[in-house]
Amino acid sequence: MEVILLENIDKLGSRGQILKVADGYGRNYLLPKKLAVAATPQNRKWVEQQRVRFLKLEASEKAEAQELANLMADIEMVMTRRSGEKGQLFGSVTAMDIEEALAAQGFKIDRRKIQLGSPLKALGEFDVPIKLHREVTVNVKVKVEGDAESVQAAAEAQETAPEAGKAAPKAEESIPEAEESAPEAS
Repeated sequence: MEVILLENIDKLGSRGQILKVADGYGRNYLLPKKLAVAATPQNRKWVEQQRVRFLKLEASEKAEAQELANLMADIEMVMTRRSGEKGQLFGSVTAMDIEEALAAQGFKIDRRKIQLGSPLKALGEFDVPIKLHREVTVNVKVKVEGDAESVQAAAEAQETAPEAGKAAPKAEESIPEAEESAPEAS
């Protein structure tokens, strides 16, 4: 089935392009969602007439995305989560969490545009790419910190760790004494 795309579709094509797609994909997805029209002679003429309009629309979308990218370039978000002693999070920071943090700062970004390969599951600072347009991507800094209880627990664990290391040799020294006293008791 030949269709003419009305919207840019990732991994398929751009607006105004004539493509051959599977019948089911065209009939059940592209046509009902008005992402494409059938490639009839009448629609082909219409697309030729609209090609200039499509190019202007594409240029304006790219300019808007570039402007938004310039505004978002300096954003740094801080996410606070519970964490374990070694910096592992209980849970994770997902694209939905980043979307909500951006909305709180006044940016309405769809979470599907946030290119987070897998959820963030450790403390630290991460650069998260956000694809605003096919040709415009911006990196946003996301800093994942532990909450006050987690930070305090990690600090206590580090303080007790050296003490436990000092106590361990004393325990080993007492083991030979126990072995020596055991034969005497028999």
